[in-house]
Amino acid sequence: MPRAFEDRVGAFVPGPRVELAGAASGPLLGLDFAVKDLFDVAGVVTGYGNPDWARTHAPAAATAPIILALTQAGAQLRGKTKTVELAYGLTGENVWYGTPINPAAPDRFPGGSSCGSAAAVSAGLVDFALGSDTGGSVRIPASYCGIFGIRPSWGAVNLTAACPLGPSFDTAGWFAARASVLRRVGDVLLPGGGASGGDNALGPLIKVQEAWVNAVPQTATALVGALSKVEHVLGPCLSVHLAPEGLTQLYENFRAAQAEEAWASLGSWVEAIKPAFGPGVAERFAAAKATAPAVAAAARAFREVFRQRMRALLAGGGVLIYPTSPVAAPRLDIDAEAQQAVRERTMGVTAIAGLAGLCEVTLPAAKVDGVPVGLSLAAAPGRDRALLAVAERVAAELRLPV
Repeated sequence: MPRAFEDRVGAFVPGPRVELAGAASGPLLGLDFAVKDLFDVAGVVTGYGNPDWARTHAPAAATAPIILALTQAGAQLRGKTKTVELAYGLTGENVWYGTPINPAAPDRFPGGSSCGSAAAVSAGLVDFALGSDTGGSVRIPASYCGIFGIRPSWGAVNLTAACPLGPSFDTAGWFAARASVLRRVGDVLLPGGGASGGDNALGPLIKVQEAWVNAVPQTATALVGALSKVEHVLGPCLSVHLAPEGLTQLYENFRAAQAEEAWASLGSWVEAIKPAFGPGVAERFAAAKATAPAVAAAARAFREVFRQRMRALLAGGGVLIYPTSPVAAPRLDIDAEAQQAVRERTMGVTAIAGLAGLCEVTLPAAKVDGVPVGLSLAAAPGRDRALLAVAERVAAELRLPV
């Protein structure tokens, strides 16, 4: 029998809950999950976090293959979760449907744009939840809410019947409260075989100096002990500088390339409907529209150079390690200017995997004043399964839920 629960954190979209039964057998039998409201379920309107989007779109004709893969593996869908409007934000705020409560820190933001999925897992409402990650939208809410999360290698997981934001960056990721569940979902969704299997293919451990310096001192200090534990699994770390240009340049180039794609994907709808947006969202779309073609082209060229650099560094199995977010979850009363500063500082780090198409797992490795902060492990594209196996071993070493 499926467990009954009350959505005490406001993780799920308002209205009747969308549910799908799982198969009678399979590797995920007995687990239940939620899905971010940008994945289609047949017969249901995909709301994408905005009332005008919901109003102007018909019910989905078919269910997203990623959802079907999970139900066919035995997992039960328990509902759709809230997202930031059109997935374009990192705090988790939604003025139309309500911002989900961060179960790990109720006076702070849950992180976005996969805010509802992270809150549902953190609150124990479901075993795992699907989100999407373009610029950090799984990794940051996982860090803020004190759970495990994965951004897979770009293109590794099927995104058919999912609303787009930046198609050459968009990935379908997921959250779990236990490392083994994160890995089991990967066993179902990720391509199998080849170099992606077996965690003994990974190493050495590479400490990304820029990301550790970018973190506020409290975050970096809190994660030092976890770093030493990871060394017990992967051996002593090497320290490198990945971006002599600076993390600000990573952010600026990521932002420009993503903005071009966001406007190409959604601009015609924004222009035609003129939707009402909450704080910050309209400004981001206006900036996307105004992005000069030459700026976007330069950003795309930078991405190719950075991607080649990262792939050369990680080709032998290296694993990057750095704080997932430079700060713990911001307080709900933070002002807009401070929010933007956190966004820029954060995305300078999340852009490492975003620009290079890497797989990245974040673990709930420490706390700052009782608030979670995540530790990220990232590897070359295609090494997702190996990275999940390493993350499970690291979780055991850190005495996290396995």
